[in-house]
Amino acid sequence: MGWIAQARRRQINAKGRPMIIRRPGQTAGVTVQAYAPPAQAAQIIDGMGSAAFLAQVMTDALTAHGTPAKDDTVQDGPKTYTLTDATPVYDGPTLCGWTLIAAGGESHDDTGSLV
Repeated sequence: MGWIAQARRRQINAKGRPMIIRRPGQTAGVTVQAYAPPAQAAQIIDGMGSAAFLAQVMTDALTAHGTPAKDDTVQDGPKTYTLTDATPVYDGPTLCGWTLIAAGGESHDDTGSLV
């Protein structure tokens, strides 16, 4: 494992949190450890983030899910985001992770209903 993969794994393990990724129409998903950097001050308008939701995840965390695809959903706590894109991250020739780019952020309660 190269230094890019090691640094990425350290950051995700230290600052990440469990998120659930699922395919469209699935009720169950795969829980992964992912890191979503906080919104910057310039991205916050009226207390709400205005930029896309970004989450960093290691490739091995997605083994049970497979390659992330447009319209997959990412649940981060009570909020659910829809993937608009997924960018691969390489350490030399080796795929070591993904940057998940998503939009939305609908909040759900414990029953899964929109709040």
